[in-house]
Amino acid sequence: MSKLICSRCIYDESVPNIAYDEEGVCSYCRQIDALEKEYPTGEEGEARLRRMIDEIKVAGRGKKYDAIIGVSGGCDSSYLVHRMHEQGVRLLAAHFDNTWNSTIATENIHNILDKLNIDLFTIVVDNKEYDDIYRSFFKAGVKDLETPTDIGLATTLYKAAEKFGVKYMIEGHSFRTEGIAPLGWIYMDGKYIESVQKQFGTYPLKTFPNLWMKDFLRWMVLGRIKKIRPLYYMDYNKEAAKTLLADKYNWRWYGGHHLENRFTAFYHSYFLPRRWNIDFRIAGYAAYCRNGWMSRQDGLRLMQESPYMESDLLEYVIKRLGLKNEEFESLMTMPKKTYCDYKTYKHTFESMRPFFWLMYKMDLVPKSFYMKYTAKS
Repeated sequence: MSKLICSRCIYDESVPNIAYDEEGVCSYCRQIDALEKEYPTGEEGEARLRRMIDEIKVAGRGKKYDAIIGVSGGCDSSYLVHRMHEQGVRLLAAHFDNTWNSTIATENIHNILDKLNIDLFTIVVDNKEYDDIYRSFFKAGVKDLETPTDIGLATTLYKAAEKFGVKYMIEGHSFRTEGIAPLGWIYMDGKYIESVQKQFGTYPLKTFPNLWMKDFLRWMVLGRIKKIRPLYYMDYNKEAAKTLLADKYNWRWYGGHHLENRFTAFYHSYFLPRRWNIDFRIAGYAAYCRNGWMSRQDGLRLMQESPYMESDLLEYVIKRLGLKNEEFESLMTMPKKTYCDYKTYKHTFESMRPFFWLMYKMDLVPKSFYMKYTAKS
């Protein structure tokens, strides 16, 4: 029996919490439609973006920087650095170094920042501690191996903003090019990381910048540090952005979305497809189909091709994590668990849903956080 596929994108019944309307359009496409109305592009989007930039500059008066921007060496964040600098925003770039960066990503970061004379704030985690956290998430049997990286970056941005008194954090996310990742595919919070590491780890969390609830609330409520996503208002053509970055900054493509970090590449290209039958490429291809940048036929065809992965990456991951091949295979085939099997902030987020709705309305948390993390699971 064939899977029911959305009539507009390529999401199918394997995507968690999916539903279809009478036209065969999936619930994720309808969510994107709502976001399109809330965050328009074109003339109205440009006007909103100009107002946003003016507000950022006003808030930055008398300070060294107007805004913090997260950088990974990837296309979205790199292009956003270029555009914001072009608009006269005084940026401080922030990077969480989990010690697994690819050479290309590192070079991309420095090529752009050096040419634009933008300062870089970096938090580097102890590599042995971080590898131990990865091993812990493997042993936990969950799919959320990259939760520590996402949380580490979020905390790094907040710490940079607090240190320099900056009120705006710029994130390089675009729902038009990336789509919406279902909650059933990934979950993250600081208590989750602590719970997993306490149960399976051998290193204490000393250098890892975890995001504790008390700090999260302090930075939101007292710091009033706003999280904004300018790409939401731009007519953002990712392929054109790659060409511009390559020509202007000697920027290089690294093979696919999320592949600028070596462990992240392993996670998306090998771990998720093999252990969980999840191929995150569907989110990006579905987004391209919604926008008419790709036909559904091409999207479905590309999904039949194996994800790109460096030839030696699997061996590198196994060796660096200090695992024997048979131990790795055991971890890849052990009983599966979810974040629900560990202590998390999820119930706290749900109980605080009205509060986080207000925070989203004030641009203190992204709407995606409100939609996914405060809804009852």
